[in-house]
Amino acid sequence: MSAYELRKNALVAAAAGQRREVEFPRKADGKPKYSSEVYGENVFTLKTMAKALPKPIFSSFLKQRRGRQNLDKATADSIAHAVRVWAMDRGATHYTHWFQPQTGSTAEKHDAFLSLLSTFTPGGEEVTPIDQFSGGQLLQSEPDASSFPSGGMRSTFEARGYTIWDTSSSMFLRTGPHGTAILYIPSVFISYNGDALDEKTGLLRSNEVLSRAACELVNLLEPEAHVSHVYTTLGTEQEFFLIDRTMYALRPDLKITGRTLVGQLPPRHQQLEDHYFGRIPGRVMRAISELELECLRLGIPVKTRHNEVAPAQFEVAPIFEEASVAVDHNLLTMDILHKVAHRHGLRALFHEKPFKGVNGSGKHCNWSIATDRGENLLDPTVRPETNYRFILFLLAALRALQQHAPLLRAAISSSSNEHRLGAQEAPPGIISAFLGDQLTEVLDAIEEDRTVKNFSVPQFQSIKVGGTVLDVKVAALPSIARDLTDRNRTSPFAFTGNKFEFRAVGSKQSPSFPVTVLNCAVTAAVTEITDALRAQKGAKPRLSDDDKLAVIRRFIAETKSVRFEGDNYSEAWVAEAARRGLPNIKTAPEAFTYLIADKHKRMLVDETGIFSEGELQSRYHILNERYAKDLAIEAETLQTIVGQEILPAALEYRKSLAESAAALKQVGVELSPEVETLNALAPLVKDMQAAHVALRTALAALTEHEGSDSNAHARRACESVAPAITRARDAADALEAAVADKFWPLPKYTELLLTI
Repeated sequence: MSAYELRKNALVAAAAGQRREVEFPRKADGKPKYSSEVYGENVFTLKTMAKALPKPIFSSFLKQRRGRQNLDKATADSIAHAVRVWAMDRGATHYTHWFQPQTGSTAEKHDAFLSLLSTFTPGGEEVTPIDQFSGGQLLQSEPDASSFPSGGMRSTFEARGYTIWDTSSSMFLRTGPHGTAILYIPSVFISYNGDALDEKTGLLRSNEVLSRAACELVNLLEPEAHVSHVYTTLGTEQEFFLIDRTMYALRPDLKITGRTLVGQLPPRHQQLEDHYFGRIPGRVMRAISELELECLRLGIPVKTRHNEVAPAQFEVAPIFEEASVAVDHNLLTMDILHKVAHRHGLRALFHEKPFKGVNGSGKHCNWSIATDRGENLLDPTVRPETNYRFILFLLAALRALQQHAPLLRAAISSSSNEHRLGAQEAPPGIISAFLGDQLTEVLDAIEEDRTVKNFSVPQFQSIKVGGTVLDVKVAALPSIARDLTDRNRTSPFAFTGNKFEFRAVGSKQSPSFPVTVLNCAVTAAVTEITDALRAQKGAKPRLSDDDKLAVIRRFIAETKSVRFEGDNYSEAWVAEAARRGLPNIKTAPEAFTYLIADKHKRMLVDETGIFSEGELQSRYHILNERYAKDLAIEAETLQTIVGQEILPAALEYRKSLAESAAALKQVGVELSPEVETLNALAPLVKDMQAAHVALRTALAALTEHEGSDSNAHARRACESVAPAITRARDAADALEAAVADKFWPLPKYTELLLTI
């Protein structure tokens, strides 16, 4: 069967549709269960644990969880027994320590609960099968660490590594084969020498240091508060594409690299702006509904679903949670979506830019800080100008950007995210913050020691969260509360009411490292502000308002350079940012160098202690190596597609035209249409051939220098391989427009984006 016939058959199959229905759980009386009744049913929650354990054992575990004591053997054994019984009663046959290596995804190794007990009798050995799970097995496991990225910290022969139960994240069940289940134990992953080999360890460390620094600041401002724990909250808006799985199977570039390396936009894509928030296609709705059901059972609070801007692009978003749990849940959501999409004949694409010319996908990380009393430290309240605690934590976030913006740029950098940053609702490489007119006015008024201007609409004086009320001027409609700020969709770091939205994080990226870096930078800023307040306070028993305002005014002035309220895509902002001294980091390899620059390394290693110097160097090398490898894989894939599919298709079409012209010539028919088409095709084929050779040359040069300095290798890939890929793509896309459809071997954008 020809490639064209495969394409058309796939199109017919997609049009026929694959319908899968999943019924929502029902009560005994046949009525559907409420979502709240399904929520968390497959999670070994603290409430479930409390019912299963003796009170002293549960109390001991809570103390360990709060960092007040180590988990002793008796407590671990009791928890292990309780969770095994709970899991096996629900069909579990295996357990796994689930962890987050530095691969951008998760990893797991399954072990059975089944053990064999040998007893020796006068008649010989007797073997009895038993189900067993000890406290030691719960607390840690030993996967092979040599086959995961280590950035040079470990040699291939140094295989031992450990996964250790993260007690801050609840264990849960996932469906296994043939109606069985698997117990998942969220874990960190460390080397034999205790070095972090994963994404999660750094995040947990950063949460702790930020908690200590923030508690110190809050209790200095409000000595009667007695805040003992502060935590970061996170809500991750996950964008993705869903395309027909059969179409996907016919695109080797999508299968291997996650993005289309060739392909022309269809005449209609997103330019009519009719897909965003439009009706969700039926097959997609069924898939997302099944995703939501599985998420509910795992205690993942998915709240929102909608069409995104590009055709075939969608988003789901959860309710905010503690950051480390939110990261676990985001990675689980992505994995579940992959599997659910497959069941519905779809394929989920998380690459930041799978289709050239339409919007890419991000993972907007909505970040805030809360106390153990449930107070959001970034809540402006009704009068933010007198809420000095809020102002100081707001300034800490701005100071973090001002001092360590290059680190945040490095944390979101990858070969895939480079395709997205700087256009189509993705922020640029200049890291700045958006506060909105009202908060900007509050800071300006405090700095200038004047009264804050009134932002209320004259006929409506009630205020919600410092905002105003809008009259819609339609009698049948109520007045609506206006938020404190608008939403600047071009800003990398925008304040959106009571949190910051870190919009630059890539859609397929784990949120762990970006949030870790953000936590660390804010910790350093909070510590600096606390030291300034202490110096201002001197020997006085407590801080006065004048003391607080003096420090606030200082940091307002010093952080003004990172505040920008305009269009971050504009050339005017590039010039203005340069005038302000803000770095404009255009490539990932350039961004990676800031990880080990003295200023930023000192903060990460010496001041906060989140990473050892070896761990930081390791991450630096892993990021550079991954970047170069990604581009090499793309180049090899494109080279194969061009050589084995696109060029042969173009030559076959040219041959068909030539044979047609020769046959027509014999019967004396006018040949100008065929000749003109052949003449137009010839230079395009020649360009494609030349681009193919250039791609092969660039790839060979990159391979030749492999093993050199990792950043130099990444820069070489950026400067030579990436342009060669772009040149080859442009030549291929020109051929796609010229070659007759029946000869084209790959599903086109029309079929990929508009067939679901």
